[in-house]
Amino acid sequence: MGMGTSNFVIRWINFLTMVIICLLCMLFNGQLLAIAVAIFGVWMSTHHDGCRKSLTLPVLGLGGFIFLVSMIGFLGALKKNAILLWIYLILLCMILVAILVFTVLAFIITNNGSGHNVSGLRYKEYQLKDYSSWFLKQLNNTDNWKRLKSCLVKSEDCNNLAKQYKTLKQYKMAKLTPIEAGCCRPPSECGYPVVNASYYDLSFHPVSSNEDCKLYKNSRVVKCYNCDSCKAGVAQYMKTEWRVVAIFNLALFVVLSIIYFVGCCARRNAGQTRQCKV
Repeated sequence: MGMGTSNFVIRWINFLTMVIICLLCMLFNGQLLAIAVAIFGVWMSTHHDGCRKSLTLPVLGLGGFIFLVSMIGFLGALKKNAILLWIYLILLCMILVAILVFTVLAFIITNNGSGHNVSGLRYKEYQLKDYSSWFLKQLNNTDNWKRLKSCLVKSEDCNNLAKQYKTLKQYKMAKLTPIEAGCCRPPSECGYPVVNASYYDLSFHPVSSNEDCKLYKNSRVVKCYNCDSCKAGVAQYMKTEWRVVAIFNLALFVVLSIIYFVGCCARRNAGQTRQCKV
């Protein structure tokens, strides 16, 4: 066998190997994508505490459902069963529509709301009125907020500030999270002198008419958990969470659309094979 012939054979073997690998990837990418969605859901659960897992279970459920649908598609493609492929495509289409609707709504809901810079602070303060009406409805619901407030008290976020920032200078240079900034301290406009990370001098008459100034207490179970600023901090957290999931869903929609196109081709080929047998 000559050198030219050997190179020709090697090139074709490599090409066919790449084609086979690509076909296998397309065949199994539904399952792999479902696993990726589930891993994203697990990642969300490990990075959020029990108070802030509003989207973790839906993401895990979506991953499980995609895996189930992908198995139907896999069996349909393996057996060249047009009925299974039809079921697969219908369910996949429903998933695509649901993801698209959720993603559009998520971007609309999270479009409003941003922090306000305060002179001398390295973090922002948040106001509840800046956020969408959907967030306002959820957070102003008495039962919802009672559950969230109870969870926030148990989470010890505010009490840990005194352990984390042992001096007043450290506390003033801290970059607090939206929830720490809104729930663990009174708004800056109140003007209460800071004693340490967990204590403010409330004997000072507040310079603002903000109702949150009256609601704040140094008690570990009260703090500013009843304040609108605390609800605003939670709203900012929820906004960030929803925006991350929306971006993830956008990428998921693109990948699933490609899989849907491949599934349509597989169904058409299965139908043609059935006609040939007849």
